[in-house]
Amino acid sequence: MSAPTLVLVAHGTRSTRGVDMIAALADRVRESVPSVRTAFVDVLGPSPAEILADLDGPAVVVPAFLASGYHVHTDVPREVAASGHTAAAVTRALGPDPMLAAIVHERLIDEGWRPGDAIVLAAAGSSDTRALFDVRRGAAMLAELTGSAVHIGYIATGAPRVGDVVDRLRVEGNPRVFVASYLLAHGLFQQRLHTTGATGVTEPIGEHAGVVDLLVQRYRSGVRELERVTVR
Repeated sequence: MSAPTLVLVAHGTRSTRGVDMIAALADRVRESVPSVRTAFVDVLGPSPAEILADLDGPAVVVPAFLASGYHVHTDVPREVAASGHTAAAVTRALGPDPMLAAIVHERLIDEGWRPGDAIVLAAAGSSDTRALFDVRRGAAMLAELTGSAVHIGYIATGAPRVGDVVDRLRVEGNPRVFVASYLLAHGLFQQRLHTTGATGVTEPIGEHAGVVDLLVQRYRSGVRELERVTVR
């Protein structure tokens, strides 16, 4: 079997900076995986179905999401089915994962966070309870690393909203409140975090070397799955 193509599936954003960040991430993955294509499930294209329909050989589809909600459980499988591609493996999403928690911790330190400062983990949010559970797992991993309570706030869907959590922590007597971005790339959601009145807002997880390693790990697990199917 020829080396499968890694199809990196991201959400999509109108932010040029965000699109460039995903492109840079794909470029870094190409240092370990020869063939990498990028697809988006919302806002812009190409879609996963379009990418897969254009491939002749096997493919490993990696959902580059930090939690598994509607896009991961519904959109991605639907796109794979619509493509008609018969040799595609779909891996689990990137998160939650201890590596992501370690990256967020690093971002907090870079932003000036110190032990004792309050932390709000800022996620996009979802109406899917599975995604909310994943965010809680991610928060627990971060809490273990920082030794601090990690409060969760949502940016777009769900409650409480990030700004409300920041305000509550201020009222409770926390002079320094840091928002830890639980987003993969820059975009409107990241911009909104800077309006919350937090002491500091971390950069999104982005093209960190740890994310590259996770993508390659997911890809290799998908390759093994394809090999098992071929052997059968």
